[in-house]
Amino acid sequence: MVNNQRAQLDRTFAALADPTRRAILASLAQGEQTPGKLTLPVAMSKPALSKHLRVLERAGLMQREICGRCHNLKLISGPLQEAQQWIESYRRFWRDQLDSLEHYLEETHPNEEQPKPDIPRFDQPKT
Repeated sequence: MVNNQRAQLDRTFAALADPTRRAILASLAQGEQTPGKLTLPVAMSKPALSKHLRVLERAGLMQREICGRCHNLKLISGPLQEAQQWIESYRRFWRDQLDSLEHYLEETHPNEEQPKPDIPRFDQPKT
């Protein structure tokens, strides 16, 4: 089971590594589309697009429904949610580690003002 989850994460991140495939997913996030109607940042040949679509299908990020000659593409969010949960676990880990370091520094140097670097916190939205 763990190896299966690891393999799924590997396929998801490999598919997301390509900017064209991320653009395809962004286009599909707007709703079901046909391959010809996808909004992509660059023009590409049908064979190149087909290759990207196969990678997304194998990763489980996209589903193709064939109705006669028409192919409808639909985003599948499950693998993205699993990747987000994996990333979130590491975000929490590092937030806790940095909070512990901050607490330690405050205890060991109570009278010294600690410089506060302008580092964005990942758990707070940007303003």
